[in-house]
Amino acid sequence: MDYKGLGERIREERLQLHLTQAQLAEDVDISDTYMGAIERGERSLTLDTLVRLVNRLGVTVDYLLADSVSDSDDNIVEQFKQIIDQQPLERKQMAVKVLRTIFAYFENGEG
Repeated sequence: MDYKGLGERIREERLQLHLTQAQLAEDVDISDTYMGAIERGERSLTLDTLVRLVNRLGVTVDYLLADSVSDSDDNIVEQFKQIIDQQPLERKQMAVKVLRTIFAYFENGEG
């Protein structure tokens, strides 16, 4: 289990929500100290705590455990979904155009 990677993703999501460690810790019913140790990858967490974090941060478990879960087509699609789900429609449409451009570039033998 990559606790450091898990902690980094938790921190990134917390910051995107403009939450302090203390606010997130309170929301998921753990101590500030424990929250800091989780984000630094120094402590493991229970399944209950992981579920509360996932629900509060609005992410999926597989996203947080990306370094510990093997890649598969379904997992990669879920990661894409995770990234765009919280975006407004305009940005989602822009992301689709960018992906199409990238894949067209690869299909034309450019990359």
